[in-house]
Amino acid sequence: MLLMLGVLAAGLALAGAVQGLLAARALGRLVAARPPIGPALPASIIKPLHGAEPGLAENLAASLAQEHRAPFEMVMAVANPADAALPLGGALPEPARVIVAPEVLGPNRKVSQLVHLENVALYPVLVAADADMRVTPDWLTAVTAPLADPEVGLVTCLYTGVAADGGFWSRLSALSIDWHFLPNAALGESLGRANGCYGATIAVRREVLEEVGGFSRFLELLADDHALGAAVRRAGYRTVLSPMLPRHMMSEPGPLAMWRHELRWARTIRLLNPAGYWGLGLTHPLPWAMVAAACLPGLWAAGVLGAAMGARLGAVAQVERAIGQKPRLAWLPLRDGLSFAVWLAGLWPGRVFWGRERFRVTRDGRLAR
Repeated sequence: MLLMLGVLAAGLALAGAVQGLLAARALGRLVAARPPIGPALPASIIKPLHGAEPGLAENLAASLAQEHRAPFEMVMAVANPADAALPLGGALPEPARVIVAPEVLGPNRKVSQLVHLENVALYPVLVAADADMRVTPDWLTAVTAPLADPEVGLVTCLYTGVAADGGFWSRLSALSIDWHFLPNAALGESLGRANGCYGATIAVRREVLEEVGGFSRFLELLADDHALGAAVRRAGYRTVLSPMLPRHMMSEPGPLAMWRHELRWARTIRLLNPAGYWGLGLTHPLPWAMVAAACLPGLWAAGVLGAAMGARLGAVAQVERAIGQKPRLAWLPLRDGLSFAVWLAGLWPGRVFWGRERFRVTRDGRLAR
């Protein structure tokens, strides 16, 4: 029995090792692609704000500092006039402005703010981007240019992870994005299997958004971004993944906050694609190799563990080169072990935390307090 378990774990470890190398290769190809440099389309950048998280002022300034050869604006929204983000947004020059929208329209508070922003935005292209994303000056042109094609209804982006505060837990969380989410999503997109829509950037023509029911259609959903992309495709439009990679500025005050954050992501993925979530077990070759090493005879154990470790180190090194990051390989055992634990915990439905609120997620993806 122990030998059978070891053989099974070894098979999973080696398959995961190959998958990791393919994912790193797919990310390299995505990063090597050149984003479009035009045409520039009039656009409204819309950002829900909540709290003055570390790096917020720099994130907002970067979103405003766009080299875009068409009129654009950045409209931000807070729900509470006492929100610490309000003075930071209000200090920005035109074409930036902030609105106070206290009415909460549904359980997904971010989408509630997007509904308010949709109603006041001026331009025919809306670009929703989370407040914790930091972008480069060519971002706006690159993500809106594909919308000049009437067959394209939405453009989105993947993203890298960066510790906004330099803290241990923020750095550990950022590695989850760079080493797990990013390459695996790039591989899924390259195979035509992911069909993602990511909150880092969602650029959509206003008439397409109105055709699918506006942001208000997604007020009760946990995975609102994914649902929006699916709705746009059902309406007959193409969605495009831009090669731009904004930086997700991570700020995790401690282990519990990081665990809740990552578990919410895991349970969201499982909700969207249960079979695919089981398949994500393959993306953790090192834990499976350790199980195999504990069950197999000496040389076989060493061979499986060495092959998995070598492939994993090679894949992570490829990812680091692709995103221009200095090697952080010393973190690999801790990060991979934690990611495996999150994946296991995500197999159970449970509840999710969003900020300080706890929700139950129904089978159709709706949030219930």
